[in-house]
Amino acid sequence: MTASLPVPDATPAVAATPPARRLLVCLCAEWCGTCREYRPLFDEVAARHAGLHVLWVDIEDEADLVGDVEVETFPTLLIADVADASATPRVRFFGPLTPHAQTLARLVESLDAGTASEAAGISQDVRDLAARLAGWSPSA
Repeated sequence: MTASLPVPDATPAVAATPPARRLLVCLCAEWCGTCREYRPLFDEVAARHAGLHVLWVDIEDEADLVGDVEVETFPTLLIADVADASATPRVRFFGPLTPHAQTLARLVESLDAGTASEAAGISQDVRDLAARLAGWSPSA
C-alpha cells in the first residue's frame, strides 16, 4: 500500500490587504460627563493601533459636519475603511459602545482580523458622514 502526500495548492495565497486608512471616530458632546471620562481611554486605545485616523467630534460644535446623522447615545463610534479620496468609505461599525478601553480594543482588533465587509443597516447619512470625515481635520 502506498501513501500519497497532499499536493500543495498551486493557487497563490491572497493576503487580506489592509485599508489605505481606517477612520476611528468618537461622536460626543462637551457637556457629556461620560464622554469626558472616556476620552483618555479612547486616546490610549487609538495610540496602540498604528495607521488609524482618529477623530474626536463634538456633534454640537460640528453640527454642519455631522449633518442629518442622529446621535442619541454617547459615546457613539464610527469606524470606516477609506481606500482613497475618491472612493466611498466602507462603514465597518456605527453605534454606541460601552465606554471601556477593553471593549474598544476588542472591536478594533476584531475588525483588523475580519473581512472587509460593510456593517449591515448603515444609512446613506452615515456613509456620507464617513466620507466627510475622511477629509476633515479639527480646527485648533
